[in-house]
Amino acid sequence: MLSLADIHAARERVENVARRTPLEYSHTFSDMTGAEVHLKLENSQRTGSFKIRGATNRITTLSEEEKDAGVVTASAGNHAQGVALAATRAGVDSKIVMPEHAPISKVKATERYGGNVVLHGTDYDEAQAKAHEIEAAEGRTYVHAFDDEYVMAGQGTIGLEILEDCPSLDTVVVPIGGGGLISGISTAIKEQHPDARVIGVQAEKASSVADSLKKGSVQTLDEADTIADGIAVRRMGDKTFEVIQERVDEVVTVSDEEIAVALTYLLERSKTLVEGAGAVALAALLFERFDYEDDEVIVPALCGGNIDMNTLTTVLMRGLVETGRYLKIRTELKDRPGSLEQLIEIIADKKANIYAVRHDRTSRKIALNATEVELDLEMRGPEHVDEVLSALRGQGYDVEVLD
Repeated sequence: MLSLADIHAARERVENVARRTPLEYSHTFSDMTGAEVHLKLENSQRTGSFKIRGATNRITTLSEEEKDAGVVTASAGNHAQGVALAATRAGVDSKIVMPEHAPISKVKATERYGGNVVLHGTDYDEAQAKAHEIEAAEGRTYVHAFDDEYVMAGQGTIGLEILEDCPSLDTVVVPIGGGGLISGISTAIKEQHPDARVIGVQAEKASSVADSLKKGSVQTLDEADTIADGIAVRRMGDKTFEVIQERVDEVVTVSDEEIAVALTYLLERSKTLVEGAGAVALAALLFERFDYEDDEVIVPALCGGNIDMNTLTTVLMRGLVETGRYLKIRTELKDRPGSLEQLIEIIADKKANIYAVRHDRTSRKIALNATEVELDLEMRGPEHVDEVLSALRGQGYDVEVLD
């Protein structure tokens, strides 16, 4: 099984490629949770995620014959960039299979790092099957995104940095897709500081590890559909399963809505941009998906910052809705002069700001002398939302809150 010695050896191989990322104390999240929260900012890593560490460690250990034949891998985006850059730096040809709907920003970045991108399949698992076909047909070495001890060891260098920068660590919280990151970090932490807890976090809609641990064997999900595309994996690794069983204390899940809130808070309060997968560790802390004590020293690992701008817009809007900062409502008015003005006066009196108003007189759901109105409102929080809704309903409006 993966050892601390493997991780120290990996550190020597990757230190000239991967950056040592900051560990920063967060006043905001410490105040919000009562814990002592330090953020491991792996989103500031080269290529925007931790994946460069494992990819570099794996590629530098290839034989000359394997380097000449080239490498192939499958990835939703972050591992793709890591392999592309590591291979290019080593003078190795790389072919990267990515899902057809991978974020365009990740596809373009992979190509800029020198990877030859092949788009195939609807998710990581289908892309992986295609990559293995290329491996067999072209004699390339397959660089697994997580189920490889060299890759795990490379990711484990993060654990070395965390303990060096935060020796008083009580709990580290780590995102899980296929399990390579947490396998490496848990090995680095537990072999040096066995009393520290390692908590893994998955998206509810991509909980292959949580399901596997519950059933005692590796399980395959029918689908993995989450805004945290970097951890949307239907089947974890066999090797990572063994490490997680032995060295991870608990695996929890968070919803997409909770991920969106954490991402929004990070951007607004900490001026830190992460992708969905990069926000899950903080989401688990903020929404108390695991137990912790006041003043407990907790390090959430922010594993990546490669988020597509269109996705960011959607996620931020969802985060604003979930935190009561944005409200969309629908109601019905009499189709006569002054009706809209009366509605707006109530909203203005409660100091809500109107972003947009939409009329629809053609809906078959309303009477011929009525009009349907949708409003987008800027709010100050959940209490303000309740205040506005109560005022409208108190005046007889049948108000529907829209998602």
